[in-house]
Amino acid sequence: MRQRRIGDVEVSAIGLGAMPMSVAGGPPRERALATIRAAVEAGVTLIDTADAYSATETDFGHNEELVAEALRGVAGVFVATKGGHTRTPGGGWALDGRPEHLKAACEESLRRLGVDVIDLYQFHRPDPAVPTAESVGALAELLDAGKIRYAGVSNFDAAQIREANEVLGGRLAAVQNQFSPAYRSSEPELELCERLGVAFLPWSPLGGMSAAGELGDRFAAFAEVGRARGASPQQVCLAWLLAKGRHVIPIPGASRPESIRDSAAAVHLELTPEELTRLNG
Repeated sequence: MRQRRIGDVEVSAIGLGAMPMSVAGGPPRERALATIRAAVEAGVTLIDTADAYSATETDFGHNEELVAEALRGVAGVFVATKGGHTRTPGGGWALDGRPEHLKAACEESLRRLGVDVIDLYQFHRPDPAVPTAESVGALAELLDAGKIRYAGVSNFDAAQIREANEVLGGRLAAVQNQFSPAYRSSEPELELCERLGVAFLPWSPLGGMSAAGELGDRFAAFAEVGRARGASPQQVCLAWLLAKGRHVIPIPGASRPESIRDSAAAVHLELTPEELTRLNG
């Protein structure tokens, strides 16, 4: 599989977003474990998770524990996780960007993942109640303490990305923002990351759990290019994202082995300039 870089580490050009395996309506545990293992077998070496990926507040940390179980005894996989989201009764979501929360959350993630150092730890989403510099400052402390190898942020706008990189002393390694055919408003952040030398990890690159299967129906150009090239619309979508820059590493979600195998195969699809123009339209 083609390689990309996060910091100084080479990872697969396509990652796996593990979230769909733990939220409400997720697959049976054995199928979820099989999906993560199928990703590794297909050459995927980047797995993205978060402490808040769970069905409700009662099983907080479920996805991290699932990833740890699937990867037990497996070497060479780069695991990215996130902190800063919390869950509320009934399956709701809340934010906590306080430095003390992020540092405590990191310790819990280390425990659940069963590692001494987290490869990439990301602040999940800005908390309006806490200055961005204070939240990101906690990541700087975690870097300095050797708890995390690289620091990243998620759902940040361009100004916040610049501030985060400044607070981290130029050590920002990754930005994880939503980007897909249906959601292209993160283009400025994608371009900024290229200028800064920061990896850009599009989340929900296929449109999200409920829409990924309908991508070709919603965006005809992706289906038409796929038919001409013998590829699925989803593979065309991921190849389109990869063509946006060598710093772009899509992390499609999956809850079935066949889904991640299809996504991983997108690295072999090289789109022509004409096809990219059509898809960008």
